[in-house]
Amino acid sequence: MTGKIKISIRNLYKLFGANPSAALEHVLAGAGKADLLNQHGHVLGLKDINVDMREGEITVIMGLSGSGKSTLIRHLNRLIEPTSGRIEVDGNDVLAYDEEQLRNLRREVMSMVFQKFALLPHRTVAENAGTTLKVRGVRHSEYLAEAHKWLERVGLKGFDGHYPHQLSGGMQQRVGIARALTSNSPIMLMDEAFSALDPLIRTDMQDLLLELQTELHKTIVFITHDLDEALKLADHLVILKDGEVVQQGEPQHILLNPNDPYIEDFVSDINRARVLRVRSIMTPLEGGVVPPDAHGEVGINDTLESMIAKSGGDTSHSYVVLRDGAPVGTLEMTNLVKALVPRVASEAGARNF
Repeated sequence: MTGKIKISIRNLYKLFGANPSAALEHVLAGAGKADLLNQHGHVLGLKDINVDMREGEITVIMGLSGSGKSTLIRHLNRLIEPTSGRIEVDGNDVLAYDEEQLRNLRREVMSMVFQKFALLPHRTVAENAGTTLKVRGVRHSEYLAEAHKWLERVGLKGFDGHYPHQLSGGMQQRVGIARALTSNSPIMLMDEAFSALDPLIRTDMQDLLLELQTELHKTIVFITHDLDEALKLADHLVILKDGEVVQQGEPQHILLNPNDPYIEDFVSDINRARVLRVRSIMTPLEGGVVPPDAHGEVGINDTLESMIAKSGGDTSHSYVVLRDGAPVGTLEMTNLVKALVPRVASEAGARNF
């Protein structure tokens, strides 16, 4: 990860209706989504979206149905044109692209993995995986060789000559991922890519994506309505409601510091022990001095669930936290227990005393 901003979205608005530019004036004057529809006959899709997506990271856009997440991702490759705003990729204004530049963006810069797989039924698995290269004019033997490589990488070795109807849903989605990887594009757009899969297959696909990302460091924009999936995958999490960003940031921070009742409701039922990491609740070392009475050492990315098992549930224990073998902080089990209680619940408990 370089920290470089790969995709930048600024002041993005999208209104659906007969005269969106005129309706935008009402939104800028304070009209909400319901008022815009009832009084002006337009639908507010996105409102003043400002998001930076960094190179080599997974940015997850999440929200309930109708929140605008799929509308947002389709703006990145201009499948949907904005009413107002700016979108930059590598510092270039995508909205100023002509047809040739836009075609290049979609063929070589951004690949897309869909929820419905979008495989061509009359083409083999290998031919489907090589579709993007075929469209670019790459020779049949060359794009099949590249497709074979990525099909093997996603666990489909030996299925090259099969057709989509001969594969399970999870296998078909692996073909979709292989197709995106075969294009060798630096950006992958994944719109509810795992939502149609059974829970166990979905978990396998999430693990596969994280494994590939460790190796390839793609810039991935992932859309989901599932918070567990978002927390597992995201380097940067953006939560939408009614077309607006309610909160964005590092997932662990959002889970511990929800800034809106909507977010608090979202995170209230999460298994915090399984999701939260030691790094989020540790105390940084002061002056690099390691406490002599610590009960052991733990990794900075260990889950709180693993810490409970390690300590045997003893809240008197404390541990030295290591990053790459060097001590960077301490973990008190009493702080871990506090972190397991959602903020709303803990605040309500405090008010009862």
